Amino acid sequence: MELISFLIDFILHVDDHLQAFVQAYGVWVYALLFLIVFVETGVVVMPFLPGDSLLFVVGALAGAGLMSYPVAVAVLLAAAILGDQCNYTIGRWVGPRVFQWENSRFFNKQAFERAHAFYEKYGGITIVLARFMPFLRTFVPFVAGVAEMSRVKFTLYNIVGALIWVLGICTAGYFLGSLPWVKQNLDFIIWAMILVPGLIVIAGAWRARQRAMAP
Repeated sequence: MELISFLIDFILHVDDHLQAFVQAYGVWVYALLFLIVFVETGVVVMPFLPGDSLLFVVGALAGAGLMSYPVAVAVLLAAAILGDQCNYTIGRWVGPRVFQWENSRFFNKQAFERAHAFYEKYGGITIVLARFMPFLRTFVPFVAGVAEMSRVKFTLYNIVGALIWVLGICTAGYFLGSLPWVKQNLDFIIWAMILVPGLIVIAGAWRARQRAMAP
């Protein structure tokens, strides 16, 4: 329970925790950033770690001179790209072993073929957009691996998505994080960056379910 409470507090007050870590451990903060982003994007069972809010806070701290913007961005880019590659590889490795019996309880050949066709056709934009969606950015690379999306195509869009995600949000934090209104309302901004994308995902899933159930 203590670990869960700490994780919740870290997610909701990532700015305070990260600043305290920088003051206490200095350059080791870059190792922490790499670990958080790599685990969130690369390990299927850890989708709840902070992503968007972490990038924004890192940009804000860099803008305040507490961190190096180029080093932070390089570390975060490496973590995001390698994390997705790891997740994809896990999916490619797990898929054939879990789904080895056709039309078994765990595998439906028709569903697999549909997923494969979807990722070959729309996988690129899905991978890029999922970067900005909590939970989805953890599961999309794994499903892409299970669906056997080609590695070359996945890698290309993985890099493009990581560049847009990391550079976009870190740069926003760098330039906006010092504004008085942002400082005063940073807690609300973090909540919004967690809840709004999550609500969009839930609404999209509900609409997809409604369409599937429609006669």
